[in-house]
Amino acid sequence: MNRRKFIKQSSSVLAAAAAASYVPTTFAAEKKRRVGLIGTGWYGKIDLLRLIQIEPVEVVSLCDVDSKMLDEAADIVAGRQKSGKRPRLYHDYREMLKEKDLDICLIGTPDHWHALTMIEACKSGADLYCQKPISVDVVEGQAMLKAARKYNRVVQIGTQRRSTPHLIEARDRVINEGLLGKIAHVEICCYYHMRNGLTIEQAPDTTPPENLDYKFWSGPAPWRPYNKIDHPRGWRAFMEYGNGIVGDMCVHMLDMTRWMLNLGWPKEVNSIGGIYMDKDARANISDTQTATFKFDDLDVVWTHRSWGEAPDKRYPWSAIFYGEKGVLKASVDRYEFFPNGKNEPTLSGTPLFEYDKYPEDKTEKDLERHVASAVRWHMMDLLKAIDHRTRPVADIEQGFTSTTSCILANLSMKLGRSLRYDPQAGRIIDDPEANNLLSRVYNDPWQHPNPDTV
Repeated sequence: MNRRKFIKQSSSVLAAAAAASYVPTTFAAEKKRRVGLIGTGWYGKIDLLRLIQIEPVEVVSLCDVDSKMLDEAADIVAGRQKSGKRPRLYHDYREMLKEKDLDICLIGTPDHWHALTMIEACKSGADLYCQKPISVDVVEGQAMLKAARKYNRVVQIGTQRRSTPHLIEARDRVINEGLLGKIAHVEICCYYHMRNGLTIEQAPDTTPPENLDYKFWSGPAPWRPYNKIDHPRGWRAFMEYGNGIVGDMCVHMLDMTRWMLNLGWPKEVNSIGGIYMDKDARANISDTQTATFKFDDLDVVWTHRSWGEAPDKRYPWSAIFYGEKGVLKASVDRYEFFPNGKNEPTLSGTPLFEYDKYPEDKTEKDLERHVASAVRWHMMDLLKAIDHRTRPVADIEQGFTSTTSCILANLSMKLGRSLRYDPQAGRIIDDPEANNLLSRVYNDPWQHPNPDTV
């Protein structure tokens, strides 16, 4: 066996061994956990169906303001859960949560709906799995964290790089073993062409389809007339509904870096960028942006560019750790460790595919197959935390730190200066103008959550 083949097989064995030991103790074996999902779109279904795979939960409730999407999700769930039962369907998440009969609530809505749904779910007594980023403004995140602690809820955020088998392996075998030595610089990036380039002529505002309650879908976000780009999934191209590519993709890689290196809050955040290339598009998120997150003796530098090519085509969305002894490249597709002076990696790993245990992964529509195991491991970690009433690996406080750091990057770009956030005070230091941007005005009749009154 040549060395490269040995390393590859060793990586697979380690990942499989880790997976085998990553099974939670289930105290609720005699009573199925009752599960509900708010937001039955792309990742809402991916998350829910991975949960169904690892434990015989009973999905009793689904909620969405798109009646067609909701009905389709109900059919899929009925076909996948062991009972074969079709869940109850809700148009209004408040009506669903009013039942107070959920053990776990999953939130897969667009970002602008995370805060209100999550806080209400905490009040209902459910533990939660909430997609990232946790919020679209900082005060929302503060209120969400306060609610989780006040109501003693276990909340896992969907930053599943912390549960990605080959990335756990990279952290353990490379970083924790000291193979990089001192790490003083990390580059994180995304060069995917994620920004919708349709112009006003190509995508005029129209009347929403009958199956979509667009007013409810828009909810607390600043009002925009309906556009076919918005739904489904296209909302990420608009700052009204999210935090751009920084909030969508940087949050993953920054969170992964913080987890791997055991980092807390950045001391300072600075960002530059804007719409430099695609100025005629309807999308209003930046197409070019760089952000620097300054930690003690370490800079984490983010770059995204939604045009052109990636500098390293094997790592278009990734983190590259530079140490005194070598370089670690890490992504959802692979990791490789290069000691100084070596052109070939001496350690490497690839995603864990589990088709033997979960053959439905091969045929499930829109599933990101290379990250299916990561979502399952993330769900396992959630169940373990629920059983023991402990903090999960991507606890909401970690999600708040990573999300807020990304929001600060966008605010820095907007204001044209560096920002220093004091997590104890919940304020930006010596910058009244920036502090006025920590929360945004909600569209009537929705009320912005207040950390002091959740």
